[in-house]
Amino acid sequence: MKINYQNKMEEILEQVSASDTMPSLLLHSCCAPCSSSVLECLSKHFKITVFYYNPNIEPIAEYQKRVAEQKHFLSVLPSTNPIEFVEGPYEADAFQMICAGREEDKEGGSRCFLCYELRLRKTAEFAKLNGFDYFTTTLSVSPYKNAQALNEIGARLSEEYCIPYLFSDFKKKDGYHRSIELSKQYGLYRQNFCGCIYSQKASEQKADLSQQNESGN
Repeated sequence: MKINYQNKMEEILEQVSASDTMPSLLLHSCCAPCSSSVLECLSKHFKITVFYYNPNIEPIAEYQKRVAEQKHFLSVLPSTNPIEFVEGPYEADAFQMICAGREEDKEGGSRCFLCYELRLRKTAEFAKLNGFDYFTTTLSVSPYKNAQALNEIGARLSEEYCIPYLFSDFKKKDGYHRSIELSKQYGLYRQNFCGCIYSQKASEQKADLSQQNESGN
């Protein structure tokens, strides 16, 4: 049965709002634009630390550019509560290891699911080690990311590390469109691929095909 993860998140937010204390949340962020509407939504409910762990992004210059953009956005974003930032290690070898033998997988398939787990596992580990009340990721704000797979992985890691996972489908209720609006408002650097060499290749192939179709008309 298909689960409405947006509704599950809203149920948790109601419980959080009814509490006398504000819980802490470790929010894995894939990039500043995707974090924008998510932070706008969650910052009034949690004490948030943005955790930037994205070993899939290549080359290193692209990775550093996105880290800088995330930091810049947090410095200018108005927030009900202070938002902290932690940069995880840049472990490009760890990403390449999970991709071995899956280089030709289609974008959005099993290789991507392994990438989700790589990043969420590191987030869960950090959250558990540092005493956070919840962990989650911005990834579900993208219409190109599989929210069901993300939440299933999050639920499994929640049980493994004994720390609650904040279920989400941040693209719902215009979350994705709001992220585009906020990106324009703050002049954020947006990308047309997730960051890995495989998504970049797929994006370039799609652009080439589109150009060919336009030329043929």
